[in-house]
Amino acid sequence: MRIRDFLPADLLRGNVVFVTGGGSGINLGIARHFAALGANLAICGRTRETLEAAADELRGLGATVVAEVADVRDYDAVAAVLATSEAQLGPVDVVVCGAAGNFLCPVANLSAKGFKTVIEIDLLGSFNAAKAAFEQLKRTRGSLIFISAGQAFLPFPLQAHAGAAKAGVDNLMRNLALEWGALGIRSNSIAPGPIAETEGMRRLAVGKMRELVVQSIPLARLGTVDDIGEAAVFLASPLASFITGTVLLVDGGQTLHGSGLMTGLMMSPKAG
Repeated sequence: MRIRDFLPADLLRGNVVFVTGGGSGINLGIARHFAALGANLAICGRTRETLEAAADELRGLGATVVAEVADVRDYDAVAAVLATSEAQLGPVDVVVCGAAGNFLCPVANLSAKGFKTVIEIDLLGSFNAAKAAFEQLKRTRGSLIFISAGQAFLPFPLQAHAGAAKAGVDNLMRNLALEWGALGIRSNSIAPGPIAETEGMRRLAVGKMRELVVQSIPLARLGTVDDIGEAAVFLASPLASFITGTVLLVDGGQTLHGSGLMTGLMMSPKAG
């Protein structure tokens, strides 16, 4: 059973949702959930073919869709997509800042360009989308949702660049919650754990590595795109009308404090 099985199919009828990086992965999964509850979508990304395929899928769920190529690092490009969206769909109610870049690299081998690229896509891109949507969100008393990560508050090997970027995203989220709350604009983050259907997990979690990743999660399974989509719908819905400035962990408990090595040893059958 999914959240849309329990909520009215028209819960978000007439809402306009803008998703950066909305052509694939977690972000497309989020867009699907909004479409299934009656919202119309504007999505942007860097690849026309990917966007068009995503748009066709969302239209199949009943949504009217605007799909435009834009690099979130370019403020004017993001603002242009939001202007087109407003002209065709009306002012935006929900902005999902999901576009992100990442790769595995030890700091000793990380170039300044590589570090800057991740910061610009994740952090600057989130700022650009939020700032460009501000006037529309002010009119709709809308909601911002940022896609964060556990790296924002816990160090992960080979992820210093992503951790710095996501920590910045969460701090930005809280500042916007503080500054824009009086205008009725709510601002929250979702921090996903390992999600099975994503390209990153397909590349990294194969064979024995996949088993080890699952063992690191207290709920003993990988997350799904639906898990994140449901969290996003919740945060944007009237069910969360008094929630702002919050990081919602959707990670199966992976980032709970404690030594992973000691936890594994103490929870093993032999330890009992």
